[in-house]
Amino acid sequence: MSATCGLGVGEALAAGCLHLGGALAMLALIAFVDASGKCAAAEEVSANGITSPSIATSLPYNGDPTGLRALMAAYGVTFNLYYFNDVLGNVNGGLRRGFIDQGLLEYNMTVDLEKLIGWRGLSFYTNGFLIHNTGQIQRGYVGGINSIATIEATPTGRLSELWVEQSFWNGSLTLRAGQLAADVEFFLAEAAQMFLQADWPIIDAALPSFGPIYPLSTPGVRLKVDPYENVSVLAAVFNGDPAGPGTGDPQLRNKYGVNFRVRDPALAIIEGQFRANHRKTDTGLASTLKLGAWVHFGKFDDNKLADDGTLLADPEGSGRPLKRRGNNGIYGLIEQQLYRPQGGGANSGITWFGLASGSPQDRNLINFWFQTGLVFAGMIPNRPDDKIGAIFEYSRFSNSTRANELNEVAFTGLPEVIQDFEANLELNYLFQLVPGWTVQPVLTYVWHPNGGQSGADALVIGARSTWHY
Repeated sequence: MSATCGLGVGEALAAGCLHLGGALAMLALIAFVDASGKCAAAEEVSANGITSPSIATSLPYNGDPTGLRALMAAYGVTFNLYYFNDVLGNVNGGLRRGFIDQGLLEYNMTVDLEKLIGWRGLSFYTNGFLIHNTGQIQRGYVGGINSIATIEATPTGRLSELWVEQSFWNGSLTLRAGQLAADVEFFLAEAAQMFLQADWPIIDAALPSFGPIYPLSTPGVRLKVDPYENVSVLAAVFNGDPAGPGTGDPQLRNKYGVNFRVRDPALAIIEGQFRANHRKTDTGLASTLKLGAWVHFGKFDDNKLADDGTLLADPEGSGRPLKRRGNNGIYGLIEQQLYRPQGGGANSGITWFGLASGSPQDRNLINFWFQTGLVFAGMIPNRPDDKIGAIFEYSRFSNSTRANELNEVAFTGLPEVIQDFEANLELNYLFQLVPGWTVQPVLTYVWHPNGGQSGADALVIGARSTWHY
């Protein structure tokens, strides 16, 4: 750690070398302020501990014949189990054809410590994953950079989040500290969550070890303020490298999610959220606007320049990339309900969403990304819980990446595919068999996998099943 990294948080930000340890020391002081109000982290659950929709409600005794789940809930301890299973196949283009089966079993547990021990406004949360697959559709078959199914990951058992949260002033301010995943709260479009490919590709591709994003997480602190009913501001500081420096797959370098690194250059994110007509009693069209920015305080390789002033592609140059200090980006999203049926909530009817993000082109593989889609919820007669949707995603390879590839062609004289963009279109129908059990047939078309370097356009078909207990 350099000398300037011993400064306070504000000064360290200015110096560009903030580490998580300093931020934790500063923000931890807030946790000793006298707290009041309700626990903001707890989910809405029934008296018997069930979070709806759940297959437990279709089972005898609500899936709790001994009454243990209800007893735990009475003391503020609730839990959920989710299982996702994808059967997906690449039937055209990409790297190769074939089918895979992949699954994710997730547990989560929330403890309301006010109920359990009388500490007002304090809660605890943890979750983890058991991941299995017979192959990886995105990496091994299509060869693209955009996610095709976001549960894709290296098979293992993994701890994800592990944190405590203290609420203040009737829940209008919450402070969360522990092991966190950034994609749980930031840059998140609710309407997009039904899709298999909903992801953060522009941001995770820019960060060391792809950042604190599924399946990885890392120590951090998050502050949320709700100054008005429909306005929220979130700010967080994370350790900037969940796996730590090294080569190879970062999911293998942090295989079980227990590295708990705190001394890597930090990642900071801030986001403003604005909502309208989200209450069940509202009759107007619901809308959400989120604007955010992120900054990473590490060093990043230049895409085309070497550290001796030559081009990276120049065989007579050093071949070592020029190091750039820091990385950053901005993003925004909008969700707009286009049709709200009578008596329907904010997620009913027809909703359009759009997300976009940009970052410097000289140090990022992808410098512009956007995603847009439509969701039709409860629009089929007698099928109020079904959804139909389409989502389109576009990732543009940066000019500096393309320039380096053109330089390689010029120096070597060998042909090379110059990466331009990758785009995905997913069509999805989610239908509910019983509460807590859904099936989703899906079709995804991929244009220019890996910017054209992974073969012809690909077509992926398959289905996802989801169980929630």
